[in-house]
Amino acid sequence: MLLALDVGNTETTIGLVRGEVIAAHWRLTTTVDRTPDEWGVALGALLLHAGHSPNEIRAGVMASVAPGVTQSLLQGVRALTGASPLIVDAASPLPVRLDVEEPLTVGADRIVNTLAAVERYHADTIVVDFGTATTFDCITGDGRFIGGVIMPGLRTSAEQLTRRAAKLPATELEPPERVIGRRTEECIRAGVLLGTADAVDGILRRIQREWPTAERPGIVATGGLASTIVPLTELIEQVDADLTLHGLRLAARHLGARW
Repeated sequence: MLLALDVGNTETTIGLVRGEVIAAHWRLTTTVDRTPDEWGVALGALLLHAGHSPNEIRAGVMASVAPGVTQSLLQGVRALTGASPLIVDAASPLPVRLDVEEPLTVGADRIVNTLAAVERYHADTIVVDFGTATTFDCITGDGRFIGGVIMPGLRTSAEQLTRRAAKLPATELEPPERVIGRRTEECIRAGVLLGTADAVDGILRRIQREWPTAERPGIVATGGLASTIVPLTELIEQVDADLTLHGLRLAARHLGARW
């Protein structure tokens, strides 16, 4: 089996891949202070709880945007499984082209999203990834990442609002029943969730107007908060919850991993 790890600034998504299938997946809080032993214990517990042994892991692959976590997690995986995960970054020899001004600064998560979109959809695609930041990855069907947009993520916006306004309470990110809130909590949920949905649709319309090819791009959402926001949007066509994990799986194949 392959252990795929997508290390974000807030959460780390872990996928257990059997063949071409994501057999299981989990999310852990990305914690800089976690030691290699602690990572190993956490991962081992997840595997065992799902009925798997660390000895089943034959290879690993990782995309990380949190450099302070990368080495500890690598050491933890190596100690637990004996496998040394491959690291995906802008220098990895993958069949995608980073057609931007500073290709070496493109995040690893955006690279694997590009790879997954190209190989799964075979068409021009906009991938909207709802994480700590909400990213819009613009990808052509011939394998080019042509840039995109980065805006504050849903949870980041909500936390900034409640942290900086002392009289505004923290609230659960559940879609509101109406726009005009009659309680402070409803007002916050309407502002944060509907504001994010409308901002996403607005940016997508601008991207569509600038799209450099004659093809109309498909729009796909992924990320931990996609299922919360997508029903509130008008333009996103589908949710591919495991898109990034599939991108890691594909990257591992292209980099020569066997499992």
